[in-house]
Formats: sequence, structure tokens, C-alpha cells
Amino acid sequence: MIRIWFLSACAALALQVPCSAVAQTSDPLSPIVVTGRGLGDTPSTPAYRSSEIERERIVSGASGRIEDVLSGVAGFQQFRRSDSRSANPSAQGVTLRALGGNATSRALVLLDGVPMAHPFFGYIPLSAIAPERLENVRITHGGGSGAFGAGAVSGTIELASAGPDTIGPWSASALVNQRGESEMSALAAPRLGAGYAVISARWDRGQGFHTTPRDQRVPATSRAAFDGWSTALRAVAPLDEQTELQLGGLLFDDQRTLRFRQADSTSSGQDASLRIVHRGPWQIDALGYVQARDFSNAVISSTRFSKTLDQRATPSTGLGGKLELRPPTGEDRTLRLGADLRIAQGRMEEEAFNAVSGARTAIRTAGGRTQDVGLYGEADATLGDLVVTAGARADRWSVTGGYFTAQDGSGGLVSSQRFADQSGWQASFRGGALWHAGGGLSLRAAAYTGLRQPTLNELYRPFVLFPVETRANAELGNEKLEGIEAGIEFARGEALHLSLTAFDNRLKHAIANVTIGENLRQRQNVDAIRARGIEAAAGLRMGAWSLDASLAWTDAEVRGSGSAEALNGKRPAQVPKLAASASMAWQPREGWRMAATLRHLGRQFEDDLETDALPAATTLDAFAQVPLSNALALVLRGENLTDERVLTRNQAGSIDLGAPRTLWIGVKLRGGN
Repeated sequence: MIRIWFLSACAALALQVPCSAVAQTSDPLSPIVVTGRGLGDTPSTPAYRSSEIERERIVSGASGRIEDVLSGVAGFQQFRRSDSRSANPSAQGVTLRALGGNATSRALVLLDGVPMAHPFFGYIPLSAIAPERLENVRITHGGGSGAFGAGAVSGTIELASAGPDTIGPWSASALVNQRGESEMSALAAPRLGAGYAVISARWDRGQGFHTTPRDQRVPATSRAAFDGWSTALRAVAPLDEQTELQLGGLLFDDQRTLRFRQADSTSSGQDASLRIVHRGPWQIDALGYVQARDFSNAVISSTRFSKTLDQRATPSTGLGGKLELRPPTGEDRTLRLGADLRIAQGRMEEEAFNAVSGARTAIRTAGGRTQDVGLYGEADATLGDLVVTAGARADRWSVTGGYFTAQDGSGGLVSSQRFADQSGWQASFRGGALWHAGGGLSLRAAAYTGLRQPTLNELYRPFVLFPVETRANAELGNEKLEGIEAGIEFARGEALHLSLTAFDNRLKHAIANVTIGENLRQRQNVDAIRARGIEAAAGLRMGAWSLDASLAWTDAEVRGSGSAEALNGKRPAQVPKLAASASMAWQPREGWRMAATLRHLGRQFEDDLETDALPAATTLDAFAQVPLSNALALVLRGENLTDERVLTRNQAGSIDLGAPRTLWIGVKLRGGN
């Protein structure tokens, strides 16, 4: 509560002081406009394959979760098929381009320019990102080399917050489903002088569904209960006619129970950011942020149904920022010069227990620090109908202070390890061309390289998904991307948009969970993951009707040698060959919306050795919003209407399931302008 009042006070000060100063110096005939955004796109942005999700689709997801919205773009993938109600938070890594993963994100996720990945684990706190707070989403497929580009080896997902023009003065909603689970949210977006603030809160809770099939349940089996809340504050104020200040804050807490009673996990965070954007002849984008995160997890034996591991805390801190300059270069030229910094530090604390007696058998701690300082530059040139671009990054990366300590159950020292520091420089590049061929036809091509540092989790934290133990590896090296792509696009205004892209990406030294013994794996750098494929997308607008469809087909395989030789030629774990999505909506007038979404995920393998498979699954979702008055609307949502059996885990026949058919009903209120 103290943190919330502190953020509110900062917002009030930021809004009141600049606005009063501007009122004294501004030309009264030149109204000040604040955008709440960064400097915006450059002419070469379309040279790289991207997908857009507008607000209407964002707020009409059947589950009300952001991962459901993002899954509407084929090729977007979480480590597992579970959503943020029934997955372990540490498994919420996201990726694109079928590059696989081990629960760490290979896609860079930004919220108003701020990286969202957990500093220790690299997962995305999806439950803290409420769709109703967002204006739009842009997904750039393939590697990036701009700000915070280290880590964007599969792509970048940019989330932009909504302002009062979209939200209105205030809005609120409340829904309940047939299991008695609830979702409540509220937003207020007052205009304060020439600026504004957006204050929002959301609370989701429920008993959850049974992830365990009926024939595998035991007395200790539990539903996937969840209880999570988040609150956010965003304030935007002008400093002068060309400069604006943006202040952001996010607090969240998420508690879940998975598979067995007392198999509880928690994820919490307190984030704050400050950004200054100047849009004069010399354009400037300066951003700083701090993140305090924590995580805990209890592991329950699947034979004794007692606690075997208590990962009691993982306190971690993320610090960073960027400074980007765009000097005046003329109408047909754009130049970006910048630097960014990302620091992650944290530790894990856990206790192991005897499954029979319950006695504590071990106490373990581990942690360290990673840092990346990046220098980048990118130039665009418009030559008639042709736009060309080239960019480069130089990253100074380091891994320092790594340690692992083990004690016995009584606290006696068993082992203490200090790992050697690592550091170095790595360069990455990207370039592309876009040709507007006329008649709505565009051709594009791009090539890029990139890197991703291993996370503290991959370096130092072992984990158990009973009965499989996965060991950490303090000697992991950076992942290195090499990729090319080419595409064709056709557009007829807002009515029709078609896109087809072919790509070939190779992630060298990819970090994978490699089987080294029975029920034993270790994180290792394999030679490479190579993913080749095509991505297709279509958008159609005909009056009140709209259709958005996408398809991703990929041929992905692991290149392995040494202890990973058994993986050579196999498909990366958790990666389907085919993913497709199609959404049709009818919106006859403002406030109304009827939509249905059909999704298909192809067969994928649970493990690196292709031992256990997860069958293909096709789901149907629906959404309806019907105004009852100017301020009140009825909302109906349906998840997995055909009640498709979606396997999310298959460990030698031990199965977890995704969400069954779920029906929601509720109301939405909105204040008038």
C-alpha cells in the first residue's frame, strides 16, 4: 500500500508541475498533445516481418488473458500450452519462429518500452499484463538489433498502453464462470491539465479446473487454483511543446496450485519506470526502470504426495535503461544512435525434504549477476519507392559473482562453489530493404544476427518436475542467432491485407535441457537449432465484418554433438510443426462485438528425445458484447467450446491437461466523455 501511495504522489507531482509551467510559456493557439509513446516507427520498420493486434481483438479474448490474445498470431509460442492460470509461472517463457526454449523467453517483450522478463528466470509475468490496459500490440518476427536487442533472438513483442481517448474517463468489468471463478477489473483515466493518468486494478481468482485426467487422480490431486491481482499506474505530462514525461508503475502478486495439494507457487513484482521523450529537430528517448521480483515453488512427490522441495524464495532485481538520439538528417534519411543497459541480479533459496519422513535433508542457495551494455546505430534511406536500412549493435556482456552453496538438513556445510566470471564483446547486425512495387504490392527482404545471454536460472538453479531433475550449468555460453527472410505483402487500404514470409533462422549454441541419464537432464549449449518455414497472414474488412487469419509452418531441428549427439536431427521440445489461427468478428456499431476464434496446434514432443508426444489440438473460442445502455454492456465469453482434450504435459504417460470448456458471463461499465 505504501508503494501505491508513493507512486500516486509521484504521478501527481509529475502532472501538476510540468502542466502549470507549460501553461505559462505555451502559445495558447498551439494545443499541446501528449502521446504516451516513444519516438515511433522509422520508414524501414515494415522491412521486417511484423503482426499487429488492434484493441478490439485485445479486449475480446475468450479467456481474458494476454497469452490468449498473442496466440492469435501463429508462430507465437509459450514453453507449454498452459495459460497463466494453470502453468507454473517459471514456465511462461515466450518465443517465435519455432526456436524452442526451456521456459526462458527468446522473444523480447516490452511494455511501453520496458523489458518485462523476470530478471532471474527470464519468464514473462503474463498474469500481470491485463489486456484491458493495452492500446495495441506489435510483434516483430525475427532478430532485432535496436534498443534492448540483446535477447530478441526470435523477435520482439511491443505492448502499448491505452490512454483516456481509448479508455474513457473510467471503465469496469466483472465476470464469473460456471466453476464460480471470477475476474474483476477497473480503470480510471482522468485528464490532468495537458496530461493524463491511468490507474487500473485487476483481480482474478478461482478454484481452477483439474489438470489431471480423471483416471490419474488420487486423493492428493488438486485443481489448478489461482488467485492473482495487479495494479498499475501510468502518468503522462508535457514538459514543453515538444517534450513529455512518462511515469509507470506496476505491482502484482500471483498464487497458484498445480496438480497436487500444497504444490503452491507464487510470483510477485514491483516495477517502476521513468521516460522522457523529446520530438524536436533532435529527437530524444530516455528511459530508466527498476524491477523487484520474487518467486517461490513447492514440489510434491507424485508417489508419496509429500513435499520434497521448497523453493522458498528467489528475490531478484532488474535495473536498466536506454538513451536514443535521432539527429536531423533530412526527409529521406533517418538515423538512430543509442545505448542501453540491463542488469539482473538475484539468488534462489531452497530446502529439500525426505518424502517419507518429512525431515529436511538439504539447504541450497545460488545466485549471481548478469549485465549487458549495448551500443547501437541504425540508418534508413528512402530512394523513391525503395527503402533500405542497416543497423549494428555492440554488446559488452558479463556474468559475475556466481555461486552455489549446499548444506545438510541441520545447516552443516556440504559444499561451496564460486564460479569464474565471464565477459566479452559481441557484435550483431541487421539490414533490410522494402520496395513499394505499386498497386498495393510490397516486397521485402532482411538479414540479421543477435545474441541472448543465459539467465541466472539457467546458470545456477536446478529444478525438479517430478520425477525428472534438470541441473543448472554455470559454464553456459551465449546463444547466437543468424537469420534471413523474404516476404511479399499486398494491401487494399483497410479492406484487405495479405502477407507471406519465408525465413531461415539458425540459433547457434542454443541452450536446451539435454537428457544425460534416466530422469536426469542438464542445461547445455547444443550446436544449433535451425528453423526454416513460412508464415502467412490475412486481414479482411467488409463493413461490420472482419477476418484475421495466420499460419506458421516450420521445419525445425536440433544440431547436436558430444553429450547432445542423441538430439541431432530431432525437433526441439515443445515446438509444433504447424500452428494456425482464424478470427471472425461482427461489429455492427460502437459497443457491439461478436467474435469467434478457431486455433490449431500441431503435434509436438514433450522432451528432447521425442519420447513422449502431445497430440495436435484444435480449439474454438467465442466472445460477445451486447450494449444494454450507453454505460452498460453484457459480456459473454466461451473458451474451448468443443471441450477439446488439450495435453499440456506428457511425462511417460503422466498427463496434464489444458483448460476445458469454460463459459463466462458478466457486465462491463464505461463512463461517458
